[in-house]
Amino acid sequence: MSVEPSKLEFSSGLTGSVLGFPAHGGRSDAIGEVHSRPHPLVQQPRTLIQLAFMTEGGSAVDHAVLSELSRRLGIAAPDKQARHHAMSWGQGTLRWERHTEFSTYLWEGPLSDNGRGKDSPFGNGFSPPGTVISGIRLEIREWTPENEKLIGAFDPTSLCYSVVETGKAAIVTDFRQDGDGLTRILILDRGLTAQRTGALCQRLMDIETYRTLALLGLPLAQSLSGRVRRIEDRLATLTTEMKAADSRNSQTLLAELTELAAELEADAAASLYRFGASRAYDGIVLERLDALDEEVVPGHDTWGGFLQRRLAPAMRTCRSVEERQANLSRKLTRATQLLRTWVDVEVEKQNRGLLASMNNRAKLQLRLQQTVEGLSVAAVSYYVVGLIGYLAKGTSVFGKAIAPELVTAGSVPFAIVTVWWLVRKARRGQD
Repeated sequence: MSVEPSKLEFSSGLTGSVLGFPAHGGRSDAIGEVHSRPHPLVQQPRTLIQLAFMTEGGSAVDHAVLSELSRRLGIAAPDKQARHHAMSWGQGTLRWERHTEFSTYLWEGPLSDNGRGKDSPFGNGFSPPGTVISGIRLEIREWTPENEKLIGAFDPTSLCYSVVETGKAAIVTDFRQDGDGLTRILILDRGLTAQRTGALCQRLMDIETYRTLALLGLPLAQSLSGRVRRIEDRLATLTTEMKAADSRNSQTLLAELTELAAELEADAAASLYRFGASRAYDGIVLERLDALDEEVVPGHDTWGGFLQRRLAPAMRTCRSVEERQANLSRKLTRATQLLRTWVDVEVEKQNRGLLASMNNRAKLQLRLQQTVEGLSVAAVSYYVVGLIGYLAKGTSVFGKAIAPELVTAGSVPFAIVTVWWLVRKARRGQD
């Protein structure tokens, strides 16, 4: 039998005030968060089939799927902002939850004669909202010697079998997929309440779903590891070449370092979310395993022991690649800054030489200008003195007592001083 909660959708029941006082805007969401994942109330014998679809946060597709399922049942579709929803389906219940990058569809119903769930909604008419990342078939049976024989159907090389809930239940899986691509989990129950059975089912399905999501970072880490190694080797080569670099190839080295840094940062940005998500999912798996409080069955692995050996190395690989990216980014930044500083020093040397050359050229130009000015004063003074001489010879202004040659000779100093003063005044006016 199955015990259903009185309400399939939980509401916080909060208003905008408390005893008449205004409530904080985020109070409703904060208090309602503890009810955001209501687990089913389940009693054996039952089957739970859960599919997790990668939706990348796209709620519109999920809403379309739920609207179609609701239309078949003749009921109202859930609100577009809803994060979980439940509806009766056949002899069981279909529950939906929306997560950050995936959504889960859980059907809970009776066992059929062959142990497979009947009346499941996941038939040919079901439209998936995305690609399947996790599929689980969980069976809850009474803990009897007859049902214990079902443990023999699991792969003994990866069989995990332990006792939980202070001896009231046993949990069994081999983390392998059956013919439908679903991971088989068996719970043997001998006295669990419906509430504890539902909580245990949710915990076990979380472990399988989140450990799969956590391992999505491993293929990415393995593909990036070779690229990081190539950049590391190239950086070592470039730093060696920097020792013997001259001004002609320093720009080439700087350009290549910048290109390597850009490639590394692009890879780091592309993997940032996936590695961060893997760490978060791994933390959830460890929390769920710790909450199981497993008791060892002699001769068999526990879930926690098996997953720690399999999951921990993969997570270390992801962390290692992420740390190598961060360290390599810092090294590339230092190498680029060092080379850029060297280039700046070389440029300053070139600029200093250029300024010195320009200064010498200015001095030469000044000397040339001074020479030209001196020649100009002499030339103009010569013509002025000549004009005065012609004037003295052609007129009787000075009388016969003064010879024209004396007048010409006496005008020379005055002409030179006057012309020099006029040239100097003209140059100052231009300045």
